[in-house]
Amino acid sequence: MAINKKYERQLKKGVFEILVLQLLSEHEKYGYELLTEMKARSNEMFTVKEGTLYPILYRLEDEGLVVSKWTEPKAREVSRKYYSITMPGLVVLDELKELWKNFSSNVNNILLN
Repeated sequence: MAINKKYERQLKKGVFEILVLQLLSEHEKYGYELLTEMKARSNEMFTVKEGTLYPILYRLEDEGLVVSKWTEPKAREVSRKYYSITMPGLVVLDELKELWKNFSSNVNNILLN
């Protein structure tokens, strides 16, 4: 029996913010770079569309957890909007990682025992 896509979407929805913050904690990235890196590093489990990613980025920016800046176009390059994590974002990321460890450990206690 195939996994019900509805349940898969619900499980994924709760982790997008932490994944975006983690990727941005490594270095600044632009939107498409976040999409491709998330897809590649998750073995294509997290194939996110722009319509999902950008509202997350805007919300994180509104909360002061990330900031953005536009680059100046050079030669044939286009201007890109880069996002980077803030100090409050790093604090929240650490809290979310701790929450995730506790959450996943307790879910595994139920599922695997």
